[in-house]
Amino acid sequence: MGKILRIIGLGLLALVLILVVAVAVLLPGQIKASFPQTDGEIQVTGLDGAVDVYRDEYGIPHIYASTEHDLFFAQGYVHAQDRFWQMDFQRHTSTGRLSELLGSNTVDIDKFLRTMGWERVARAEMALLDDTSMMMLEAYAAGVNAYLAEHSGTEVSLEYLFLKLLNSGYTPAPWEPLHTVSWAKAMAWDLRDNMDTEIERSLMLKTLSMEQIAELYPAYPADMPLIVPDFELSGEPIIIQNTEGLQGQQLAALMEVLDGRVAALDAILKSDPHADLGSNSWVVSGELTTTGMPLFANDPHLGASVPSIWYQMGLHCAPVGPNCNYNAAGVTFVGAPGIVLGHNDTIAWGFTNVGPDVMDLFVIKVNPNDPYQYELNGQWVDMDVVVEEIVVAGSETIELPVRITKFGPIVSDTYGSLSDFGETSGLNLPDNYAVALRWTALEPGTTLQSLFQLNRAQNFEEFRAAASQFVVPAQNLLYADIDGNIGYQMPGYIPLRAAGDGLYPAPGWTDQFDWQGYIPFDQLPYAYNPESGYIVTANNAVVGADYPYPIADIWDYGFRAQRIVAMIENAPGPIDIAYYQQMLGDNMNLGALPVVEALVALDYGDARLNELRDLLANWNGAHDKESNGAALFAPVWKHLLANTFNDDLPESAWPNAGGGSGWYVVVENLLAQPESAWWDDSSTPERETRDDILKRSFADGVAEVEDKLGKDESQWAWGDLHTITYEHGVMSNFPLIDKLFNPGPYRLAGGNSIVNATGWGGNEDYSTTTLPSKRTIFDLSNWQNALQITTVGQSGHANHANYNDLAPLWADIQFIPLHWDRDAVEAAAAGHLILKP
Repeated sequence: MGKILRIIGLGLLALVLILVVAVAVLLPGQIKASFPQTDGEIQVTGLDGAVDVYRDEYGIPHIYASTEHDLFFAQGYVHAQDRFWQMDFQRHTSTGRLSELLGSNTVDIDKFLRTMGWERVARAEMALLDDTSMMMLEAYAAGVNAYLAEHSGTEVSLEYLFLKLLNSGYTPAPWEPLHTVSWAKAMAWDLRDNMDTEIERSLMLKTLSMEQIAELYPAYPADMPLIVPDFELSGEPIIIQNTEGLQGQQLAALMEVLDGRVAALDAILKSDPHADLGSNSWVVSGELTTTGMPLFANDPHLGASVPSIWYQMGLHCAPVGPNCNYNAAGVTFVGAPGIVLGHNDTIAWGFTNVGPDVMDLFVIKVNPNDPYQYELNGQWVDMDVVVEEIVVAGSETIELPVRITKFGPIVSDTYGSLSDFGETSGLNLPDNYAVALRWTALEPGTTLQSLFQLNRAQNFEEFRAAASQFVVPAQNLLYADIDGNIGYQMPGYIPLRAAGDGLYPAPGWTDQFDWQGYIPFDQLPYAYNPESGYIVTANNAVVGADYPYPIADIWDYGFRAQRIVAMIENAPGPIDIAYYQQMLGDNMNLGALPVVEALVALDYGDARLNELRDLLANWNGAHDKESNGAALFAPVWKHLLANTFNDDLPESAWPNAGGGSGWYVVVENLLAQPESAWWDDSSTPERETRDDILKRSFADGVAEVEDKLGKDESQWAWGDLHTITYEHGVMSNFPLIDKLFNPGPYRLAGGNSIVNATGWGGNEDYSTTTLPSKRTIFDLSNWQNALQITTVGQSGHANHANYNDLAPLWADIQFIPLHWDRDAVEAAAAGHLILKP
């Protein structure tokens, strides 16, 4: 989550004075009040029978229950014990009710969220859930509420002590299944793709040609890996006519308004649309391993946060049978029942983001005489209007009329006039227009139910059946089973457009550009036991150009996938768990190599610069923690991007300081064009060429690293620049208290477009903003061999022993066991809690 109080702007001086008193008087007696009971017995109303909860030294619980109701009830109870503040904050965000928690200055964010209607869609999705899914959600909610019934204030979490400064009368409401369903929308937003580039392209049209913009979004390289390289359709494709959409320069002004609203929500959700965000997963068959059975790895890359987005857990029916048929372990979302990523007794599954184009902006012609009508096919038609009530702590309730068209809700602040739009766009537009968003996540679906069914799947057929209900965000679903099979499925609603390509906003005054449905599931790419003996997904292109349907116009450009494939194909022998650990911690930056080659080919006309050029020439390309070559390259690369592009692009479209896979491809293409106009600095009277900008950037980078790390390059280390401090979404903004909630800094290896994807560039320095949120290895020959690590710790309670005990292990690419056998679970238990009816 983002730095909320920085956004809402408290009176800092008054706050400091209050906190001085709070720290001196209240904190010592409150800090442990929320630490949960993990041993002994607790009587809990609502259980059918006794439930055993074993926690190991890291606070990872394994829950054993005799009924599924009790299993998910206990999961809700345990989540609330360790992470209820996180759950409470998440539900206020995803339902557009932050102002109920934090007051009037989050009203604009709530307006945007309520306009998109995540809660409205979640309510509609509730009606689509089957009985088993509803049972899980209701049992889970009952468990959360059983904990809240016996705990309040700082007994729940320390954050509520400080929340009183903002909202003295706040008491958490009971948990509802709706809160679980709505959080899935926040995850879909975090993993969205195309809308931000659609806005960016529109903003660029103010100063750049279509051809120049296309250079910044190159095609996926032909020599990079595909996830399913030989996929063949099971039938004839549905033919959809596709023509160009709306590409008016004057849309840029309205896009700036929308861009501001998107940025505010990203700050709350700690999303960075410019980050080199992605994930890795791969599986090799038993033909390539020491055990003769598959090995499976998954590390989703998400925004850095504390508490972690993941909560490790095992959920076990005891015994497993017809009346209690659930047995799985892995990571969970606090606020949701079941396992999100993990394994059951038969199969393992993992996700990486596909990144398809599932968001389209439509320009709506609004009736100048009636703001609740819009033109469609030559006629004024009524919008649907929903009045949302935004409750604001300490202030009056606000009524927000939300206007909804057939293309989705209107998400621009106002409809307005640009005096020369009709004259210059050639589109014969009226003065009044607005922007609507169509997005697959705003259409009711069954993704949550799909997750629940994945938990229970016993073979590839059942895995695919569960995947068929996975709507959004579309994920690369990886599979392995104890019979030695490996597989892959791409699910999701991928739009079929009658016209337009989704790259720019489309005309919304005609249904010519409306979606015509989705790619049929049986024609979405999948693989089962490929001849290669492995499957690698790293947000790279799923299929080649011969696939008849457009999925995405931008993929990750394949450097991570290329490196993983190379490590598999060049393994020194049969692959084992230890080799997988090395792979997950691999720091090779393939994208940097062409840039380094160009940099070291130059004479800098200065002895010191030439000396450091030679240091860079001897660098192996790995962003290891102690590497001085990486410590030099990163600042040079940052300045190269800024010196090349910032003079030509609107600030909102400037490259992330750390770049990413796309920028590596763009720059590599430009290195072959030494006279390209991109190299010229428009702020100077001279015309710069490639070598001018390379030399300037190298000198700028050297000056920066010397300023930060000193002039002795033998003492430079990438880990001294590249660190992580985990920042609490709200408490980071409280003076004196933030250090209690913000663990770090920890020195890191890795970087952007690297398997060890500790992304940087979202801040002004080289600190990490996105990261492998967990790392997991499953040995299909023996589940008890599973290894896993998540960031920070299991507990959400500051100063608890398990609040940040995993952080140094994660930073050093270490792992801990994810136990499976009950004997091993009990042997490793540091606490045994019995919940009794």
